[in-house]
Amino acid sequence: MIHLKSEKEIDLMRDAARLVSATLAKVAKHIVPGVETGLLDVVAYDYILSNGATPSFKGYGPRSNPFPASLCISVNEEIIHGLPGKRKLVDGDIVSIDCGVYKNGFHGDHAYTFQVGEISDEALALLHTTHEATYRAAYKAIHGNKTGDIGFAVQDLCESKGYGVVRDFTGHGLGKSLHEDPSVPNYGKTGKGVRLRSGMVLAIEPMITLGTHKVKMLNDGWTVITADNSLAAHFEHDVVVRENESEILSDYSLIEEVTKLEYSNVSFLNK
Repeated sequence: MIHLKSEKEIDLMRDAARLVSATLAKVAKHIVPGVETGLLDVVAYDYILSNGATPSFKGYGPRSNPFPASLCISVNEEIIHGLPGKRKLVDGDIVSIDCGVYKNGFHGDHAYTFQVGEISDEALALLHTTHEATYRAAYKAIHGNKTGDIGFAVQDLCESKGYGVVRDFTGHGLGKSLHEDPSVPNYGKTGKGVRLRSGMVLAIEPMITLGTHKVKMLNDGWTVITADNSLAAHFEHDVVVRENESEILSDYSLIEEVTKLEYSNVSFLNK
């Protein structure tokens, strides 16, 4: 079932989304060669609790194998749902960090892919394109469009550059539940799919690879990697469907004030 949000509810979701952005910015200060991914998770957990919220991901999933951490930390060929732990980041890594918080009855949920030290030109180009695809997709979240318009915006840009577009995992609706209807694939045809309506809030999240779109699940039951071990990037924004122009609730500028990096200039994109 699709839940349309009131303006009061959207205000609460904006607060939750901004806390996710602020958490990712806090974590960004610690992303350096040699840091253990488990430490990044501790930083996020403490910050989320100190701001009157709880982590959305910790304990999520089946009772037999709940997600054990506050952050999904996915390095290099890991696409999504990577488990924080003893792994140390090294110069040249790219690390996708997905964060969710539950505050005032609503979830915020978005992601950003970071550079660790100096990365290759090939990896940097992947990050630029995935970042741009996220905005191209977000700008299609307009009343009357379809989910296929969002997916096509991602697929058209990324496949034109020879990248793989992950199909097994998608974006989703967001609200009182972490995952709501509709599913928002990163591929599709314009004019196809679920019709978008004002008041829908979507988590739009391109997952793009340097190689195949096919994926593998690791034995931990969570970590998803590229089937050919190629690099993957993941960006995600929380987006409100509006009549004439979508509204992005999450705020990457908080992150980029820390990293001093901006992957692509989105001001020129056709809204």
